[in-house]
Amino acid sequence: MSAKVTSIRGFNDILPADSGLWSHIEGSARRVFATYGFSEVRLPVLEKTELFLRSIGDTTDIIEKQMYTFTDLHGDSLTLRPEGTASLVRAYIEGKLYTEPVARLFYTGPMFRYERPQKGRYRQFYQIGAEVLGEDSPVLDAETIEMLRVLMDALGVQGVEIEVNSLGCSACRPGYKERLLGFLRAKAECLCENCARRIETNPLRALDCKAEGCKEATAQAPSVVDSLCRPCSEHFSGFKEALTLRGVPFKVNHRMVRGLDYYTRTTFEVTARVGGALGAQNAVAAGGRYDGLVEELGGPATPCFGFAIGMERLAMLVDKTLAGRPPLAYLIPVGEKARTKGALLARGLRELGVRVIVDYRGGALKGCMKRADRVSADFALILGDDEIEAGTVTVKNMKEGAQTSLDLKSPAVVAAHIGTGIEDPAAPEG
Repeated sequence: MSAKVTSIRGFNDILPADSGLWSHIEGSARRVFATYGFSEVRLPVLEKTELFLRSIGDTTDIIEKQMYTFTDLHGDSLTLRPEGTASLVRAYIEGKLYTEPVARLFYTGPMFRYERPQKGRYRQFYQIGAEVLGEDSPVLDAETIEMLRVLMDALGVQGVEIEVNSLGCSACRPGYKERLLGFLRAKAECLCENCARRIETNPLRALDCKAEGCKEATAQAPSVVDSLCRPCSEHFSGFKEALTLRGVPFKVNHRMVRGLDYYTRTTFEVTARVGGALGAQNAVAAGGRYDGLVEELGGPATPCFGFAIGMERLAMLVDKTLAGRPPLAYLIPVGEKARTKGALLARGLRELGVRVIVDYRGGALKGCMKRADRVSADFALILGDDEIEAGTVTVKNMKEGAQTSLDLKSPAVVAAHIGTGIEDPAAPEG
């Protein structure tokens, strides 16, 4: 036997046992986002490296050590996307979507970062993201977070907490950075190697560091909210008021910053504290405002707000039974004549939305029924000489054991008995 070829570390298959849940989550997101006026965009996984160098920030972990970058045969530097916002903004500019007053867009798909694989975090990971481009209202920020909370509730996620902060703007953030830098210089010996190295170039990252030494050292660090300029302070107050009016619970976390340099003003993170399901790092979604990114990437000045959800982490919080697997019928034709009639019945049932597997292996009925049980069929449809003669099909409920005979020429009658429940998560909203 030849040696097996295995998957790459941190790159995982989503097998049938889990793919139904993923489809349920994606379908729920599409439905909720549609009610808020969002439209889907589909983005390439490969982009010019320059896109991420110009957007994410030179001193971030992503740029320094996590990107999958290579040079192609033409000598161009290309990168597997480590996040979706930069790609969406590039598409927004390239597609001239800025000609519309406001663009409400969402995307799904894989991202790639060279990280140490751990519970809920992998080198290829999937995200659902939603972005609003062209609106700077703090009420819009609150509405978008409300949409995310509605999705979490629709999926039955428990223990959801939302933390918010403001990072200020280009007018007030430099002053805060100077205050923070002075504080951190006095604590430099207590910081981890990464934070100590980046203290002069990206001091805000020390506030978000998970190392215990850094947490202790920055416990009394100055708050960015105390340094906000008047417009940013009013924006943050309006944002919090809008969340409260919408009944969205939240708490302010003055230490919270984002790992990407393009964020301005509002930032937020959604966590779920449910029995340690997500391990030490329990964030399931995060985002914020990035008012300068479109202009930085060559487009017109455009205020923006958005978020991304980690699919793997969200899937760990959603009850698999909520996915509602549609009934499965297992058709057993016994004999050549039954195979012909069975093919017509299977096609008729499928046209009505019934999931049908046809047993082509044949053999004794007992063996066929065992195969039906192995695939977790809900109903066995038995079609033998007696059924052909009577013009019927025997329908057996695999869980209850009850069986009945139904009209072979009426797939609608059989479908009504079995039920469908099939839901197309990719189907457009009406």
